[in-house]
Amino acid sequence: MRLKNRIIRSSMQSLLGALAWLSRREYLNGVTQSLTQGLATIVVPLKGIRPATDLKSLGYQWQRSFPSAKQVPIVGLDDNTVYAEIRTPCPLRGSGDVAACYRMMNYDRAILDKIGGQFVVLSSQATPGNSYCRVAIREKGESLADLRPAHLIPVLAVS
Repeated sequence: MRLKNRIIRSSMQSLLGALAWLSRREYLNGVTQSLTQGLATIVVPLKGIRPATDLKSLGYQWQRSFPSAKQVPIVGLDDNTVYAEIRTPCPLRGSGDVAACYRMMNYDRAILDKIGGQFVVLSSQATPGNSYCRVAIREKGESLADLRPAHLIPVLAVS
């Protein structure tokens, strides 16, 4: 079991590294978008992810798209929003490149789109000093106007 977990962890880090490399090159955005959409298209049936029946199940179904729920814990739920964290170490961590983070997180937006939801990164690991991402998940059609996406928040230059 340890070997299997190491292989999964290593594979995930390699995939994240490749996605981060692509995401940091804005001119390759089309490739990044196609790749993340394709991954979502593969993962949804592979993991048996189903359209959500309610808000709580929307968060749970999103969690299932990852190797471990421990890395993406749900930390809150209110009337219209599931709040979660992404603790998987990101290659963009501390880079200040929240635009690349936005492009890379298209995977999550694609997963949620397929199951009836919307996804917003509220705080990114790419922001210096952050060791995890904070995200919000809402059902499709719900307003996102009160959520402030991390890629629209100015980041101080990284030296």
